[in-house]
Amino acid sequence: MAKVIFWEKPGCQGNARQKEILLASGHELEVRDLLTEPWSKEVLALFFGDRPVAEWFNPAHPRVKSGGVIPSAFGRDEALKLMVAEPLFIVRPLMQVGEERLAGFDVPEVHNWIGLALDSVGPRDPKNCPCVTRNPKGVCP
Repeated sequence: MAKVIFWEKPGCQGNARQKEILLASGHELEVRDLLTEPWSKEVLALFFGDRPVAEWFNPAHPRVKSGGVIPSAFGRDEALKLMVAEPLFIVRPLMQVGEERLAGFDVPEVHNWIGLALDSVGPRDPKNCPCVTRNPKGVCP
């Protein structure tokens, strides 16, 4: 299987579940801290490819949820500058296998990319953090 570099927010329950799925699928993980990585706009952009800028944002970020930051209003450079300055805005996880990179954990996309043991996914969509559905403010502790 694949050796996946996996950038997470330490302590995030959603990222923990995503790692469980990858490990159950036979992948090897090298886990890194999304918040302390020295990101540059150029490197960060490689994870997003041609996706719409709005999909780059963590929808559970308090300022996104409150409407204070509207992802669809950002251009590429402006969004990258914000995310380099405040990595909590980055959709999680970021993953890399070899030179290929991916942002977020869309099950069909990850399965098509590196393969998943789909029976390990379970009924809850691992794309969404469980903290968001349980916590009215949508913020993980």
